[in-house]
Order: sequence, then C-alpha cells, then structure tokens
Amino acid sequence: MTLRLARRPASWLATVAGILSLLLASGCASDQEPAATVSPPQPTATAPASKIVIAVQPTNTPEQLQTDAKALEQFLSQRLNRPVEIVFPTTYAGVIESLRFGHAQAAFMSAWPLALAEKRAGAEIALAEVREVVIGQEKQEQPYYFSYWVVRPDSPYRTLADLKGKKVALPSSLSTSGYVAPMARMVELGLLPKDKPTDPKGFFSDVLLSGGYAQGWEALKAGQVDATVIAGDVSEKLYRDVLAGTRVIEQQGPIPSHGVAFAKGIDPQTKQALTDALMALNEPGQRDLMRKFVSGIFVRFEPTTGQKHLASLNAFLQSTQLDFVERLR
Repeated sequence: MTLRLARRPASWLATVAGILSLLLASGCASDQEPAATVSPPQPTATAPASKIVIAVQPTNTPEQLQTDAKALEQFLSQRLNRPVEIVFPTTYAGVIESLRFGHAQAAFMSAWPLALAEKRAGAEIALAEVREVVIGQEKQEQPYYFSYWVVRPDSPYRTLADLKGKKVALPSSLSTSGYVAPMARMVELGLLPKDKPTDPKGFFSDVLLSGGYAQGWEALKAGQVDATVIAGDVSEKLYRDVLAGTRVIEQQGPIPSHGVAFAKGIDPQTKQALTDALMALNEPGQRDLMRKFVSGIFVRFEPTTGQKHLASLNAFLQSTQLDFVERLR
C-alpha cells in the first residue's frame, strides 16, 4: 500500500513560517538559559571512584601471593566502595619506589623497608602489626619482639665477646632481627666499631648467611657454626625447639614488627577511609585472612607513627651505619 501526503497550499506554509518567526522573536522561552550559556555536564556522585593500589613486599611466589590477595582485595573494595588492587613488586626497593612515585597509595612492609620508605619516599607510617610473639618464655601480643644469640648447651662460650674469631650463622643481611639488631648489640658492647659501617667479618672468622632462622639452627646442630640467632617472631614451635636445644648468651631489641605506610601524596579522605578499612581487619573473623596473606602470627593493626614504631630500629641503624643493599636473584 502506498501512502500519499496531502498537498498543502503555499499560503498555508507561509502562515506556519510566520507563526514560528513570531514565537522566536517574542522570547516565549525567556525563562530558560540561552543555549550558548548552558554549563557543561558535571561529574555526579555516582561516577566510578579511582582505584586504590596497595604494594606488598615479596614474601612468597607471585602465583601464591596473587591467589591469597584476591580475598583481601574483595574485602577492602567492599569496605571502601571502590576498586582495590594489591601488587607485588619483585624487590623491597620496588615497594618503596611505588610509594615514592605515586604508583601505590599504601604498602605493607617489614621494619627496615618501612624506615627507608619514611626516609626516601616521605611515607607516613600509620599502622603497626601486633603479632603473637614469644618474649623470653612468655607468649605475648605485641608490635615488637626480641632476638637472641644462642650456642649449644655444652658450648664453652658464655658471652658474645667469647665468640671472637669463631663461626656464626645469621639469616640474612637484610634481616632486622637477624642482622641489624644483633650487629647493633655488638656495637653497643664495644665488639664492633661505631665510626664505620658494621661488618661482622671484622669480629668473626666466618659468617654464614643461612637464608633463614631454621637453616641457622640446623647449622648450629650440625656443628658447622659456633653460634646463631633466633627471633621471637618465628613460629612458636621453631622458637621453643631452638631454646630447648641451646643456651642464650645475649639478646637485642625491642625490634619493631611489620607495618603499613601511606604515600606522601595520598589525600586525607582516602587515607582515613583506607585506615578504617584496614582496622576492620582486626575483627576476629578476619584474622585467618590476614594470617594467610600478611603474617602467620597476625593479631591486629594498631595506630602508630614512624617516630614511635621505628625508634629502636633507627637507633640500630645509626649505630651500625648499615645500608640496605638488595641483591637480585
């Protein structure tokens, strides 16, 4: 079927055009803003919020870390009502640089990297991790702990001074409790000089960097070294096994636990919201999540400052003049 439009006389078209001209000229829409002055659309409150990035120092394989991070990302995203991404730079220095250049708004780090982030990236140390640690023989919940020089029960050595020229095992030159604090104690006792960077090889005949406390304990049991160090933040079983099979000749501390640092440029609203979300992890039901992801002895976060939490570590670093030298594998 074909539709046909009825033809209108030319006079009708002229009449319509005239009416339109009169309406425009009369300003019948004068109560509205002229088109030229209409403001551009403004963002609304429902616009997607920017992503928050949290950097975490490497503690496991990237695959396992990414798997463990998913539940924490989901928890924080729901609390903040904005996306959260947890990233894992391949080095400690990479975490610090993420804060320094604004690639991350926050970071989870151990004590020595925390001190470096504060010094080199202007980061703010805001939360300390309270852990289940053993101090002496007592299990406690604290944001600090101690480490101990130990020898075999039948060892003739009674003090650190007796170990001059002997062999020792230390877990790592990057360890706060297993290297920085023990070296600081030796400086304090006058066994190592104050006026230059501390080098334990200036006192011991050999220093085995064993790779961990358990490995140092095995070396001591096997008679490969004369002494080693154990810390109160390792697993309680390992700690008590070591103390049951050794004799303590010296201790050092308090040693600060891990903590949370915020980037210098983070806005106050985001910082407060993220702090609140992290503090919500203190709920007993979230403890397993944090123990799986951050630390197997995590109890809760507590507010702190760099001046408070890192005071003892900064004193150790000042006396030893040690530098954080990270060796890539």
